[in-house]
Amino acid sequence: MKKVYIDGQAGTTGLQIHERLAMRKDIELLEIDPALRKDENERKKLMRQADLVFLCLPDQAAKQAALWMEDMDTRIIDASTAHRTNPNWVYGFPELSQEQKENIQHAKCVANPGCHASGFIALVQPLVTHGLLDANVKLTAFSLTGYSGGGKAMIEDYEQHCTIDMRSPKPYALNLSHKHLPEMKAICHLEQTPLFVPIVDDFKQGMLVQVFIDANDLHHPNSSMPIGVNELVNFYQSIYQESPIQVYAGENALYTSTLAGLDKMEIFVNGNENGFVLSARFDNLGKGASGAAVQNMNLMLGLDEYQGLHL
Repeated sequence: MKKVYIDGQAGTTGLQIHERLAMRKDIELLEIDPALRKDENERKKLMRQADLVFLCLPDQAAKQAALWMEDMDTRIIDASTAHRTNPNWVYGFPELSQEQKENIQHAKCVANPGCHASGFIALVQPLVTHGLLDANVKLTAFSLTGYSGGGKAMIEDYEQHCTIDMRSPKPYALNLSHKHLPEMKAICHLEQTPLFVPIVDDFKQGMLVQVFIDANDLHHPNSSMPIGVNELVNFYQSIYQESPIQVYAGENALYTSTLAGLDKMEIFVNGNENGFVLSARFDNLGKGASGAAVQNMNLMLGLDEYQGLHL
């Protein structure tokens, strides 16, 4: 039985990971005394005992905890932003390629993707990698998310102190420097930083990421021939055929919370001769956070990749 410790279990992501692991017979969860959850020595003791540690901490605290484990055999999944563009860490999105999955399986340190970034990368990275989209293109995207993505403080605000204004959508990070942008750019091999604005609204869970691409920017590799919706659908289906990511076309409207409580993702391709709207729908706490973390844990510990996930 593999031993797992969640450092930062009291936070939203940690609680969701704990929920997914608590009933499993192949995992022993190492629990810290709540009174000692900030005790450095007790945390280090549990880290050393564990086969794998989840870091569900603020960035600086995650960096410090990772340094503690440098001389340990313990493997790490960091759910924070701290290591997502660190070349010494493996990015935890196994669907990108068989090589990516194998890198995760053998890694000591895996950076769990950001929620907004997960949808963007699922849509854009295959296009750039396979030559359908030039790396120098300037992309525009937005993401609609439930308030649970803001953590315990935002959840309390929406559920206990919700104002009239908070019942309507709120675009934020309007300075175009959202913290997920570095990984979106790096993992997709983009030369230009995308124009990206997230929006939070008065529902708890669910996420819809949309990327807008001019028809002139998509083409067959080594050819100027344009690409149609059906060809693009077939392309994504070939990329994700071995995964639970499902690909659809022709939806004229999408609800954001359809996959709340699940750990899978859906991709939608819409457009015409002018351009495309590419959409990724998933749960911001599922495939956007804790579900992805458990999937990576399964791979790293040699377990069934989808064990314990809600698909």
